[in-house]
Amino acid sequence: MNKQFEFIVVGAGGFGSSCLYHLACRGVRVLGLDRFGAGHDRGSSHGDTRIIRQAYFEHPDYVPLLRRAYELWRELESASGRELMKICGLFLAGPPNGEAVSGTRLAAQLHGLPLDDVSLTDFSNGSDAGFSGFRVPNGFDALFEPSGGYLHVEDCVKTHLQLACELGAEHRTGEAIISWDSDGQTVRVRTESEEYQASALILTPGAWASHLLGNVPGMPELRVLRKTLHWHRVRSNVYDVNRGGQGFFFEMPYGVFYGFPSLDGQTLKLAEHSGGEVVNDPLEIDRSLRDSDTQPISRFIQEVMSDVDPVADRHSVCMYTVTPDSHFVVDRHPEHRNVFFGAGFSGHGFKFTSVIGEALADLAINGKTDLSIDFLSLARFQS
Repeated sequence: MNKQFEFIVVGAGGFGSSCLYHLACRGVRVLGLDRFGAGHDRGSSHGDTRIIRQAYFEHPDYVPLLRRAYELWRELESASGRELMKICGLFLAGPPNGEAVSGTRLAAQLHGLPLDDVSLTDFSNGSDAGFSGFRVPNGFDALFEPSGGYLHVEDCVKTHLQLACELGAEHRTGEAIISWDSDGQTVRVRTESEEYQASALILTPGAWASHLLGNVPGMPELRVLRKTLHWHRVRSNVYDVNRGGQGFFFEMPYGVFYGFPSLDGQTLKLAEHSGGEVVNDPLEIDRSLRDSDTQPISRFIQEVMSDVDPVADRHSVCMYTVTPDSHFVVDRHPEHRNVFFGAGFSGHGFKFTSVIGEALADLAINGKTDLSIDFLSLARFQS
């Protein structure tokens, strides 16, 4: 078994699989390591779908990265012959001065992005064509982003991994990472069964970031939050993606909720973006469905979505790894010039996996990237 490589990527989920692919595209010898199999359900990159959008209320500086991410998703579709990204639009509603509405308007204005105001005239009676499955609370503004949509999350991960391996990368699973070290020239990665060496290391460990990045000077606390995803039966075809159904995002007084059109005409997926219980050990996360998980979702459905059964048909559990400011950390290790990392994607990162993987590959090979990631550097926490 070959144990020496030019690059090693630790954590081959959303971001790691993309980095592995972009390194393989450049013809280097690269190894990807993961405790679990391709497209597994033990982290943050599973559950059928993830929202993608460009008018980014979290921070307008993400928009240039998103534009490149869209290009890369289309390139990956072309290379694989698979549909990975579906553009169906995103319906967003909340208080006019709330983070979601005001931030979306700002990002669209600064970057010249298409964004439509949705008239709420007689909206509650379902007369607004295209949005009749929703009841918008009084006093809310509603927006429609035509460039929004969703990604097929497991297929994205598996496609990155498959194409990476076809290009010569190695992907090994079932190996938990024990430790790593660097002397500036060589990195060593120890798993439960092997030791590997490379010239450079890229760490994308998801919920295990504190274990593998906890000694990085200046690294903030990374909290891991338990999150549940819910699939509910629909009572009409108004949410069907093949009949004009779209993704949605609502900033309610008691929580923030998002969801997807029905892909099968029978169920749709939705979840609460806010809240979440702190997870001390990602391996021991509670995967059952609790009343505290279902109550906010049921309330939201009963208040906003008239044609959805408020009782979940099935569920899944995933994790957010959250920084203090809810923005990513993508950087070079301040003490080891041949170690790079991406962490703390804070529950809104998957749509960026295509472009952050490219950025990490740039950093690992060239020591720099032309992509606009400076605002995601570790230095912001030191200042």
